[in-house]
Amino acid sequence: MKILVINCGSSSLKFQLIDALTEQVEAKGLCERIGIEGSRLVYTPGDGRKQIIETPMPDHKEAVRLVLNALTDKEHGVLNSLADIGASGHRIVHGGEKFSDATLITDEVLEAIRACNDLAPLHNPANLTGIEACRSLMPETPMAAVFDTAFHQTMPEEAYLYGIPYEYYEKYKLRRYGFHGTSHAYVSKRAAAVLNRSYEDLKIITCHLGNGASVAAVKKGVCVDTSMGLTPLEGLIMGTRSGDIDPAVIEFLAQKENKTLEQVLEILNKESGVLGLSGRLSSDFRDLEDGYLEGKKEAVRAVDAFVYRVAKYIGAYAAAMNGVDAICFTAGLGENSAMIRRKVCGYLGYLGVAIREDLNEVRGQEIVISEKGAKPAVLVIPTNEELAIARETFRLVRKQD
Repeated sequence: MKILVINCGSSSLKFQLIDALTEQVEAKGLCERIGIEGSRLVYTPGDGRKQIIETPMPDHKEAVRLVLNALTDKEHGVLNSLADIGASGHRIVHGGEKFSDATLITDEVLEAIRACNDLAPLHNPANLTGIEACRSLMPETPMAAVFDTAFHQTMPEEAYLYGIPYEYYEKYKLRRYGFHGTSHAYVSKRAAAVLNRSYEDLKIITCHLGNGASVAAVKKGVCVDTSMGLTPLEGLIMGTRSGDIDPAVIEFLAQKENKTLEQVLEILNKESGVLGLSGRLSSDFRDLEDGYLEGKKEAVRAVDAFVYRVAKYIGAYAAAMNGVDAICFTAGLGENSAMIRRKVCGYLGYLGVAIREDLNEVRGQEIVISEKGAKPAVLVIPTNEELAIARETFRLVRKQD
């Protein structure tokens, strides 16, 4: 069965066509600048011959239509017809408390997702747009929703409740939800496989480090805590997001800078993190690493603050689980930056962490980088959210049959 995986942003659409049996990627691509001048489709079939198609995309429906046309193109396509697509899997950022697992999409499911829009106003509407576009063009194709928040629904109350009047949780479901759940689930399971250990016997800390970043504690096969909260703003310092701050900072900035609540939140989401700490030098960690090695104080300040927060969360989650068997680095920064991994692990000697410098120099490879016999093990596990979504979609469709 061919599974079309769709990941919609507000002005973008990423996709992969995956054979569910072989798990091979048969085509992939990205629609950029949807609804904006200069939109284009970058399409790469399995043979790797990348194509760039510059064409207007006024909305996501047109973007989906272009993707389907590329997949069925007589010269460069990989499908004979749309009937070859057995199912479509969609990434949904926020499922609230309504969804603790992936689910097949029905009209009722769509309404439940819409009810979570207030919790993720920048993400869920775009995700829904992608679903609606696919349904209009492939009305007979089964579709599944896979939620970033679902993996974290196993957190206990003491981990997900905020220290605010309980009535607000009862009325509005104000609580920590967490994100990157598809990645944390995939990486923690792969770590168990690499270590040849039972997933249910391990205490694993997964560090999804990129422009968006989060840490999760996975104990005996379930998530027990994670760093992101009601929204992806909480937790680690990120590319442009502040991460954890005193809530009073919002009122203070609003008064001192004569800004509205919305303007302050815009600053915290898009002008803060390592971008803000580096004096707007960059939100790209590659630039910051270069600056760090050159001794630029702005880059040093931002990198050191980021690394410190990652190490602090790892220590907290080791305490929460009363130990840790494995620490995993994943996502763009976690998979590719030897320097960041080295600096984070430099804080963790008290846990027994010891990495081999030669092994740590790898980029994007699945590998154990800790010294032989050292506990906890330290691993680099490239994430594969698209494959995880395809697996969940295939499971649901096969179960339905």
